[in-house]
Amino acid sequence: MVFSNAKNTNARQRAVTGTVAADIEGTSRVTEPSNGSQPGTDLGTVTILLDRQKVSVPRVPGETLLESARRAGLQPPFSCEAGNCGTCMAKLIDGHATMRANDALDEDEVTEGYILTCQGVPDTPSITVRYE
Repeated sequence: MVFSNAKNTNARQRAVTGTVAADIEGTSRVTEPSNGSQPGTDLGTVTILLDRQKVSVPRVPGETLLESARRAGLQPPFSCEAGNCGTCMAKLIDGHATMRANDALDEDEVTEGYILTCQGVPDTPSITVRYE
């Protein structure tokens, strides 16, 4: 846009700058939860037991148990991350999770509480898994 004189230019720049600042202030921050919950809302805890360590991290909606374990700084076993190999298998100690896919565990293992952590997404606010 071309302005005809400096006086109009400064006035328009101030108006645009004020509008942009107002728009920025009204825009959601990337770090806020995207699930509609309010900041500071306790979404629960994921607790991982691995190699004599017990680590808990805040639950992130949609995050798999494997992703939570890695975010906690642990190095859990995994390979395919597709639910095919069973390398990431762990036992649910507390809580419930749903597997997105399961081509590795049989019904008996699932009944006993085993889960593929690469596919398991917590359904309960708090959950505990143990890698064996």
